[in-house]
Amino acid sequence: MEALHVFFLTSPSPVTAEPFFPSIRLRRRRRDLPFSVEAGQQEIRVCTNRTCRKQGSFQTLETLSGLAPPNVAVKPCGCLGKCGAGPNVAVLPDGLIIAHCGTAARAAEVMMGLASEGEGSGSYDVKKSLDAFALRKRAEVEFEKQNFTEAELLLSQSIELKPFGGIHVIYKCRSAVRLALSNYSGALDDAREALALAPVYAEAYLYEGDALLELKQFDSAEKSYLASIDIDPSIRRSKAFKVAFNLWRQLFRYLNHLYFIYLVTICFPVY
Repeated sequence: MEALHVFFLTSPSPVTAEPFFPSIRLRRRRRDLPFSVEAGQQEIRVCTNRTCRKQGSFQTLETLSGLAPPNVAVKPCGCLGKCGAGPNVAVLPDGLIIAHCGTAARAAEVMMGLASEGEGSGSYDVKKSLDAFALRKRAEVEFEKQNFTEAELLLSQSIELKPFGGIHVIYKCRSAVRLALSNYSGALDDAREALALAPVYAEAYLYEGDALLELKQFDSAEKSYLASIDIDPSIRRSKAFKVAFNLWRQLFRYLNHLYFIYLVTICFPVY
């Protein structure tokens, strides 16, 4: 279904801050970080330099990415301090530094802390969100094995858990599964659910276009495809996009050809 630079930091300046959860003490500091994010957006940077990589930073990156709500971007970066000895996670635009985030549970706690700001930490359930993420990963395995019915069931169970983040990705994944099952209306509904949660989610536009194409709504399919590459031009180079877009063009040309024949027949009837 369905990717590093070393950044230099100024001297750290410790601040006093309450942990995300009263029972969990996270060592956090603020630093002036040399990267920026768009207004209203948050971004998490995870060190994936050599030493941190050996300690499982890619797993941390994957977990944070899978649990992130639409307004939080998760990206890899280079050293944030003493590589391998922390810190390994930075939160922007606050410049918040987390000393060590090396397990799925800790990654979920960090992400939940961001998601629940202003809503109270009791608004979400970390375990349910991790379970939902695990179900999605299992569904991806089943999808690769072409066990589409099982994949759809797992993704539906994941959605029912109502995770605090990543649900737009789950809807997108289920849209892909339903396309494979020829459930085109269901695939379209899921793609649109994903877009309702994440309006600039390029992959969801791509699956929306695929579903519309199968439903023979060609003009709408074109708009979805163009929206996807407008948001993320790199999609244009993907194999899936090339196949889908070429199919759309072939069908569109074929329909134009039929329409031309129809006009000729009407204008020049043969008696």
